[in-house]
Amino acid sequence: MAAALEEARRAAELGEVPVGAVVAHGDRIIGRAGNRTVTLQDPTAHAEILALREAAAALGSWRLLGATLVVTLEPCAMCAGAIVLARIERLVYGPDDPKAGMCGSLENLVEDPRLNHRVDVVRGVRAEECGDLLRAFFRARR
Repeated sequence: MAAALEEARRAAELGEVPVGAVVAHGDRIIGRAGNRTVTLQDPTAHAEILALREAAAALGSWRLLGATLVVTLEPCAMCAGAIVLARIERLVYGPDDPKAGMCGSLENLVEDPRLNHRVDVVRGVRAEECGDLLRAFFRARR
């Protein structure tokens, strides 16, 4: 989570919503990113999507079997769908997102038994620290 928080802080420095993500495979990080929707003017440039793309390039495969994705906020519907499609083994995230979270808050796409892949989920890791970063960012914008 420390590496994901680093990415979130970098995103905040760019004026992006401070969400960071890293993909680990074995003992190494193979993908990392912070949000870049504003910078790239791309609605799909969420930290999770960018980190998944980098990880897929590093492995030379879109199937990220055995990989863990660590994110500083519960993923949205788009990111949750990408996590399932990428065959991520484990998702670790900070605070729940009651307004957009699709890994347990609004729905639970990543553990839906109707899908062909389910993800092991660990919730609430360093949630307070991740949440503080988000709250400070939005407080400064008001």
